Amino acid sequence: MQNTYTIKELQRSTAAAVRTAESGSVVTITRHDRPVVHVISDERLGAMLETMELLADAGFMRELKALRSGRAKFHPVSSLAD
Repeated sequence: MQNTYTIKELQRSTAAAVRTAESGSVVTITRHDRPVVHVISDERLGAMLETMELLADAGFMRELKALRSGRAKFHPVSSLAD
């Protein structure tokens, strides 16, 4: 699968570029050998936005820090029962 297209190549191979992006790869569109646009799938964009939302959540970041430092507390699933 090709991941980089010039604008001229993209005009001829739009469907292939879209299929590549749908498969999860980032497709780069270039003009004069410089990247000008990146195409990503809706699923990948959604995952990126979700990650950005989590990283902006102070409570989540505190818990993530605790997990990474080994200070996170875990409870058995059985403790959820009545």
